[in-house]
Amino acid sequence: MFPTPVRAVRAVRVVRAVRWETSVLAVLGLLGALVAGAPAAAPSPRAPHVRAVTAVPADPGSTTPLSGYAIRSTAEVSDAAALVSAPGYRTTGWHPAGPRSTVLAALVADGTHPDPFYSTAQQRIPAADFTVPWWFRAEFTVADTSARTYLDFSGVVSAADVFVNGKQVATASAVVGAYTHHELDVTALVRAGANAVAFRIQPNNPRKNLTMGWLDWLQPPPDENMGIVRDVLVRRGGPVALRDAHVLTSLALPSLDSADLTVKAKVRNESAEDVTAAVSGTIGSGIAFRRDVPLRAHETKTVAFTPADTPQLHLDRPRVWWPAGMGAQELYELDLAVTVPVPGSDADAGAGVSDRVRHGFGIRSVQAPLNKDGARQYSVNGRPLLIRGAGWSPDELLRWDPAYAEDRLAYARDLGLNTLRLEGHLEQDEFFDLADRYGILTLPGWQCCTKWEGEVNGTEAGESWSEADHPVAEASMAAEAARLRDHPSVISFLIGSDFAPDAEIERGYVDALRAADWPTPVIPAATAKSAPLTGASGMRMPGPYDWVPPGYWYDKREGGATGFNSETSAGPDIPTLDTLRRMMSPAELTSLWKDPAAPQYHRSPSRTYATLKLYDDALSARYGAPRSLEDYVAKAQLAQYENVRAQYEAYARNATDASKPSTGVIYWMFNSGWTSLHWQLVDRYLDQNGAYFGAKKANEPLHIQYSYDDRTVAVVNRRTAAVSGLTARVSLFNTDGTRKYDRTVTGLAVGGDGAKAIALTLPATVDGLSTTHLARLVLTDAAGREVSRNVYWLSTRRDVLDYDESDWWHTPTTAYADLTGLRSMAQAAVSATATTSVAADAPSTSTTVVTVRNTGTGNTPALLTDLHLVDGKDAPVLPVQWSDNQISLWPGESATLTATYRTADLRGSAPRIRITGWNTPTATVPAT
Repeated sequence: MFPTPVRAVRAVRVVRAVRWETSVLAVLGLLGALVAGAPAAAPSPRAPHVRAVTAVPADPGSTTPLSGYAIRSTAEVSDAAALVSAPGYRTTGWHPAGPRSTVLAALVADGTHPDPFYSTAQQRIPAADFTVPWWFRAEFTVADTSARTYLDFSGVVSAADVFVNGKQVATASAVVGAYTHHELDVTALVRAGANAVAFRIQPNNPRKNLTMGWLDWLQPPPDENMGIVRDVLVRRGGPVALRDAHVLTSLALPSLDSADLTVKAKVRNESAEDVTAAVSGTIGSGIAFRRDVPLRAHETKTVAFTPADTPQLHLDRPRVWWPAGMGAQELYELDLAVTVPVPGSDADAGAGVSDRVRHGFGIRSVQAPLNKDGARQYSVNGRPLLIRGAGWSPDELLRWDPAYAEDRLAYARDLGLNTLRLEGHLEQDEFFDLADRYGILTLPGWQCCTKWEGEVNGTEAGESWSEADHPVAEASMAAEAARLRDHPSVISFLIGSDFAPDAEIERGYVDALRAADWPTPVIPAATAKSAPLTGASGMRMPGPYDWVPPGYWYDKREGGATGFNSETSAGPDIPTLDTLRRMMSPAELTSLWKDPAAPQYHRSPSRTYATLKLYDDALSARYGAPRSLEDYVAKAQLAQYENVRAQYEAYARNATDASKPSTGVIYWMFNSGWTSLHWQLVDRYLDQNGAYFGAKKANEPLHIQYSYDDRTVAVVNRRTAAVSGLTARVSLFNTDGTRKYDRTVTGLAVGGDGAKAIALTLPATVDGLSTTHLARLVLTDAAGREVSRNVYWLSTRRDVLDYDESDWWHTPTTAYADLTGLRSMAQAAVSATATTSVAADAPSTSTTVVTVRNTGTGNTPALLTDLHLVDGKDAPVLPVQWSDNQISLWPGESATLTATYRTADLRGSAPRIRITGWNTPTATVPAT
């Protein structure tokens, strides 16, 4: 499940090559600079001469990313821009930076500043260093200047003056906004051999600039992410350029038996002569097309191939793309080229390729009408689906690691999620490629509480717009629409988050989307707002964002399971003990469990979420006051498992209701961009806690679940096909394991695509049942095989909510469920055996099979038994995918679980399995 991605291997090779060039070319660059007489910046005692050089081929259509930069504060560079951007300029004392880097990411990488993810180290980084512009400087070499050369880029935070070979080619008033796209024709400036490009990056303030910020997600980096966070491409081509290639798809519904494709592109004559260009393309191995396009000097034309003029673009039995769990992720590739006559030859002498583009796409249909209750109901390829999602966060320093991104997307699929929402932080192209491959739907959109909504959000953060902001916003929309439109994983764009845009801003967005042939629904906001053109959002954002009890999620009010809740969770998600010890100092860990009122730096910069008091008070009231850090973390895992599971289960149960059904839920959030104490199903280091396994349990394909509100036991089937012949058995136990209720229901049948069947309703009272008790739900198929198992810890005393006092971030709890009886559970004896194998055809992946058994002689179950794959130093081996985990076993019961992971992540150690649990002594067994 976690093979080393090819892209990751290539990235490692590139990094090594850049490091080699930095050391070897330092001497050559110094000699060249001396010969050329180029001055050097004042040296720094910290860094040697840094020179990032990229070799650029002349192949038409080639796009070569700059391999890295030398960066330095303008406060430390007195030389004029013409000198800084001259080839051979000496960069002694500058800092090396990767091809996509913020200033702070580079300074952390080279050791200038400490790891900002540990304790309060980030507070020691002086923010004043980032209040002035910084230089980002690189060199590239070309052997052939006959080809045209362009700089092609976006991702400048927040703005930049751009210089090539000593000449300014763009100003910061033009290159402004993180998402605007720029293509600069630098053909006339490029020389054979070394060429230099320098960006003078302006400081960022997300309240003033149309860029990105961190809101209340995490402590913002002191540089506010200033830098260049996407590739700067050196594009080469001939006299006719090919741009804006994309494919529109129209799928026959509901049959899916045919699809019509339209291929569109812009052809631009860069020369001063008239020319007839030939545009030709292929899709896969079976579709080819071609057309001659006459162009006047400097003329641009849009070329469209449709089924009407190109019958082969009508496909019978197309390979349709599906979200994960609904079908295969089929993808096509468009290969489009433009050729022109070779200069100096006659018409029959052939033609040369002038430009080329290869472009992936998928065939699928997305619809999202409003249902009769006004909620947005998504369907893909004609099949409605409940959006089961979470909010995505990039790395706090916007560092891009393709393997790390793929690992997190693999986790999302492992959790049974089908959607990730990207608010404002619109990831790299490779992210969306991965989402296409993994079948994870995405909901990108603009960010709240920053400049993006400053014109409409009243007193919230973000300055009002000036006239200059409108074209930046429209250009941003046009660029992102062109970048994302052909990804089948992208199912909408949200042009607002907490607020919908006003009429003028909305018109700019909508016009840009239409011009880009945007194919999926445009949503005006993630909250219950509307806009003149796009109408009602069909989404809502009532919270909560802090602790509420599990039963909260079942009521169809506030953030409960009705309609489409675009961001919501019970707030804190305390990581595992392993992660906590990596991210917090001993003093902070003591404060964490002893002082609920203490400010927690690793929670949020928001005063609303400054402490964990609401969460800790509920934890103590329901489970008992913590007696140690270990006890605090153990109780937190129980609390997070039950709460996250309930959130997803409630939305699944209500999805097929006739009145006010649930149509979507986005857990806030899937991950954090740093080491965090809240809003995460998976932590920074990819460790898995109660929140993770609660979500995984709730989102099983075929699932038995309990309802906190009405005590019903339901079976939810997310598979395509209906299932029959099921048997549900429900048992209630006191905490000592004494069974007090047992009922079996046979002959259950449930439809597919999220349908549910109610198996039974538990009685309101059961004689002899303890205040704290356990419910064990087991679902077996017609052959008697266990297909779903779910264990709950419940109380005869319910949590009581005061809905009248609800606010935007939580609903107060006035009385708590009593789960303190769990403390009296006897220790349960658990044994485990484990073996590890490596497949001959996949040696990079290991699989460990663990059989765990409750060997106790009494009645006491082993509650929430956790298995952690560890190395010889007892450090977690991550990432890992478990078939199941945090399981509960009664005496005599056993379970066989599998863990899949990269062999290399063992770092030469023999694998071991660490066993912990609520009432299970910690033990470690070999897994060789």
